[in-house]
Amino acid sequence: MRLNRFLASAGLGSRRGVEELITAGQVRINGHLVTDLATKVGPEDTVKVGARIVRQQQSLTAVLAKPRGYVCTADDECQRRTIFELLPPGWPRVHHVGRLDMDSEGLLIVTNDGDLSLALTHPRYKIDKEYEVLIDKPFNQKDREKLLRGFHIMGGRAKAERVEILAPKHLRLTLNQGIKRQIRLMLYELGYEVERLVRTRIGTLKIAAMRPGEWRILTGKEIAALRQSEPLAP
Repeated sequence: MRLNRFLASAGLGSRRGVEELITAGQVRINGHLVTDLATKVGPEDTVKVGARIVRQQQSLTAVLAKPRGYVCTADDECQRRTIFELLPPGWPRVHHVGRLDMDSEGLLIVTNDGDLSLALTHPRYKIDKEYEVLIDKPFNQKDREKLLRGFHIMGGRAKAERVEILAPKHLRLTLNQGIKRQIRLMLYELGYEVERLVRTRIGTLKIAAMRPGEWRILTGKEIAALRQSEPLAP
């Protein structure tokens, strides 16, 4: 197995991401520094990244219905509840794909598949993410075009791919960007406060009837469909 694939399967990131560890001289095989990306790893080899021995992990990808009040981090310095408290303690090491802020809820993918994580988060893939949003006052129809056209917020130029008005204070927004707190900041710029925000879909995957805090392992068919997700037509 090529070294980059081995490191990705150990939960250290995407194959492209772990190549930076290799070229930076942080990887040793059987005590020897390795910087050649074409290096192969055998079953008897000992691989270290820095001072840590790494081993190939069982591939695991799951979906979690994140409740409000949990943060997307493994170790929070403020002692807040984290999403990893909701997962079984015996699992291989996994990381979250993208994030939801503490006050947001809904669909969150956790995985140790670095290539899948890259495919779902890199800007060039433009994977659709759908959210239902409750706001503090009736939505002005004129603001719909502003969201679709886009404008600058903290973090860059932001736009929505689709805006549906489900009720005067209830919106469904589709994004394929990943700017931090994007929906909250966009709506704030237009004069609205978000009272509830729930992510309901990532690519082909929907949250369906999962209760807050529930998780389930994704099937091979679901993972394959996620890899092949394409943006919705505008």
